Amino acid sequence: MLAKIAGWRYRSSPMDPSSNQTVSYNEKLLLSLTSLLKFCSFTNAVGMMRYGEYVDILGVSVDSFDPATNAAIGRGGDTDKNQHVNRMLKVRELCSNQGILFKMNTVVCSLNHDEDMNEHVSRLEPYRWKAFQCLILKGENAGGPNDINDARKLQVSKGQFDAFIDSHSGQSMLIPEPNTVMQNSYLLLDEELRFLDCSENGKVPSQSILEVGVEQALSQAGFDDSMFLNRGGVFDWTRERSN
Repeated sequence: MLAKIAGWRYRSSPMDPSSNQTVSYNEKLLLSLTSLLKFCSFTNAVGMMRYGEYVDILGVSVDSFDPATNAAIGRGGDTDKNQHVNRMLKVRELCSNQGILFKMNTVVCSLNHDEDMNEHVSRLEPYRWKAFQCLILKGENAGGPNDINDARKLQVSKGQFDAFIDSHSGQSMLIPEPNTVMQNSYLLLDEELRFLDCSENGKVPSQSILEVGVEQALSQAGFDDSMFLNRGGVFDWTRERSN
């Protein structure tokens, strides 16, 4: 209940919505928005019918519409045929049928920065399309001895990122987020409910909100609320629900 007491209105769930954990947590906190950011078994007709009423926005990661590029990035090995586009169109249709807003996230990297995605994005018509410049953080993906991954070869320059944005500027729902915008404008929580401060190019955990409360932990998060507002972090996500 700590988040509700602190006045939070937004909950983004990275959990597997095929379990009851996501829905029961949402009902318990009585929060206004549930946003799912993981592509999993929820995105089929059965999952949508069961959980769709609890979801306001479904965000899916689409880093490329080219099968070979997706395979190189690590998002599937269907290099002989482009099933990814058909899957996204099906998910888009399921969202539309359930009244769920469809959001698309793309990480712009060295493998996709020159790809023209306009045709497919126009077909998908996402409510929001966020394009992130590939971000390197120490302890996460900078290739250090304790890092989970090494994504340095996927980095793009600000100029390459801007060129990608310019080539898709006709998409009215596009929201560009270069490193300078995204690095400190998100609140990240780990499994111990500690905020992760990325302001020094790493992920430094705060004290847990279970130990010190939301406000004190938040003060240790390195969060830039003005940047959050400037990047359009507050937007209309309301959907109608029956009582």
